[in-house]
Amino acid sequence: MKVAVVANGEWDAAWGRGELAGNHIEMLICADGGGNKAIASDRIPDVLIGDLDSITKENLEKCIAAKTTVKQYPCEKNETDLELAVAYADTYLDSQGCFQDEIVLYAAGGKRLDHLMGNISIMIAYAEKGRRLKMKDPKSDAWVMLQGKENIKGSIGQQLSIVALSDDARVSAEGLYYQLDMLNLAHNSPRGISNVFTDKDISIEIHEGKVLIYVQMPC
Repeated sequence: MKVAVVANGEWDAAWGRGELAGNHIEMLICADGGGNKAIASDRIPDVLIGDLDSITKENLEKCIAAKTTVKQYPCEKNETDLELAVAYADTYLDSQGCFQDEIVLYAAGGKRLDHLMGNISIMIAYAEKGRRLKMKDPKSDAWVMLQGKENIKGSIGQQLSIVALSDDARVSAEGLYYQLDMLNLAHNSPRGISNVFTDKDISIEIHEGKVLIYVQMPC
């Protein structure tokens, strides 16, 4: 299933209109102020979740009128609104037997660095339990990759970064300008940033550790 979660970060409403179209996303879950983002792109969320201190009164009323499932939590809680929204999406996919389907995260970057880092930590947690969260915006796709191998399609000249999220990560890659052969990446070093596609289909293998894969969209 195509399930997406909209957070309350940076958002391009015109771009989002195409991304959230009904034939692209079957289930849309918004984390509080993410409801404002979705509605600005002409999509009423199927689920609105969080402490509801960021969504406007007008947009909340639109959700209620459209019979959106609204789940309100107290402001004083351990989880962030996005964490609650992702947990809802994960449980929903499990209930549908979609154990390997990814969840797309929109508006999960920008605005606040602490929120971005927290959102990446959520991506790590779900990667470790076998659920991929793909953070998507007009300029990039990003996801956490653990041990294993996968192919990534792109365009020649497109940039890709591999950032270690564990103390050490051992990585191999083919089809990039800087070929990687069992290269050790450390979490306290930026080595691995701004590599370049030399082929339209590259392969990346993580032998140890965990990394963030960041693919910059073509201009």
